[in-house]
Amino acid sequence: MTEKVAYLDSSAIIKRYVLEAGSEFIREQYNEAYLGNIMLSFNIWNIGEVIGVFDRAHRQKRITGEQLDEVMGRFSNETARLKKISRIRIITLSESLMESSWDIVIKHHIYVADALQIVSAIEVGCNEFYTGDEKLHKLALSSGLNSTYLG
Repeated sequence: MTEKVAYLDSSAIIKRYVLEAGSEFIREQYNEAYLGNIMLSFNIWNIGEVIGVFDRAHRQKRITGEQLDEVMGRFSNETARLKKISRIRIITLSESLMESSWDIVIKHHIYVADALQIVSAIEVGCNEFYTGDEKLHKLALSSGLNSTYLG
């Protein structure tokens, strides 16, 4: 039996740490990972994007410095814990992955980070692709991925 792999784009990861539409669904996915029922996956690029979102919230004074430290700690600790129990696959940024993403950028006129999500999800052989970005969701579907739009 093939293991279920759920690929999370940055907007889906953020839903784990910020209460918004789709947060409950992502919480369930993380719980399933802890139970050993699924493998979560994302690209190393996502880590930088998630940190950038947390930092922007702090710079815009939507969260305090203490809240920034708390959310950064939760994200870091949880990612490390999932790695330790082999329930997360973080895709490295390789030359071949970048080159594959460029074709998607040119063909669909999208940001390279979004193209990286598509090629990374394909690379890891995900069964599910989760995103809060409607345009990325539609592109994922047209790329043959089983995508769920989280709002």
